[in-house]
Amino acid sequence: MDLYAFADWITNPGNLFAVIAAILVFATVWTLSAPALNKDNTGKRLKAVANRRDELRRKAREAIEKDSTRGALRGEAKQNLFKQVVEGLNLQKLLEDPNLKNKMVQAGLRGQGPVFGFYFFRFAMPFILFAASFLYLNFINDFGLQGMQQLAVMMGLAVLGYYAPGIYLSNLAAKRRDSIMQAFPDSLDLLLICVEAGMSIEAAFQKVAAEIGSTSIELAEELSLTTAELAFLQDRRMAYENLATRTNHPGVKSVATALVQAERYGTPLGQALRVMAKENRDMRMSAAEKKAAALPAKLTVPMILFFLPVLFLVIIGPAVISYQSM
Repeated sequence: MDLYAFADWITNPGNLFAVIAAILVFATVWTLSAPALNKDNTGKRLKAVANRRDELRRKAREAIEKDSTRGALRGEAKQNLFKQVVEGLNLQKLLEDPNLKNKMVQAGLRGQGPVFGFYFFRFAMPFILFAASFLYLNFINDFGLQGMQQLAVMMGLAVLGYYAPGIYLSNLAAKRRDSIMQAFPDSLDLLLICVEAGMSIEAAFQKVAAEIGSTSIELAEELSLTTAELAFLQDRRMAYENLATRTNHPGVKSVATALVQAERYGTPLGQALRVMAKENRDMRMSAAEKKAAALPAKLTVPMILFFLPVLFLVIIGPAVISYQSM
């Protein structure tokens, strides 16, 4: 077919219509058959990503376990020793403390290991201090004490050893509570911003826990634990009440009460958080003012013992020297 014949064929309306129809039919068939021909690889890609994430987690966990194997073995050995002694002597009933669970939680100690350790040291510390004081008073320095006086000192140290684990636990809980309350008003401000931005309370707790960790790791731990409890507890009210119990502070208890009311009655949470943040800032300021007001009374004894003798020496010393030189 020469060029003129092809031009006549292509310019024929019937032939041109047939070509256009064929193109349209081909496009239609291709469009309809494309989903069947092109397999969707989204599931495979997501599965590959999940497998890679699990592999990275496994490698990180293996590295951590490899670094801490020796310390973990020591910890397990100590826990097994404490457990054997406590269960063998039935110390949990003999030295039972009904408030021990709350004290442990408020001190940030969880699990059965710290409980066994507490009962073990409550049982062992009286004997340890009694034996140490006996050896010191009889072989090192008796301070001029007679037999009954030495016995009284040893018995007093034994009683102190019985209460020493409880005192240590109370101090640990107090330090943890102070650390939480220093950062709690700021965390309420962040929580208010997250809630007003439209985030759910679980996402807000998780976000605040990630942001507040550099200021107070204890508060970040409590908020993360509350987020986990909100996810798996059937009654969300229990998660807020557990947060108030673990912190044992009136500011946190009031916030937990506001959150419970918001969950139950659907009251606006933003206004309640704003008021609670202001109240907690005022509580923190009043605590600081109370410490500042108590400072002069605490400085009285050091000033009498250390400053006044030196001051008298500086004032009276020259007069004494002049008098002796006469």
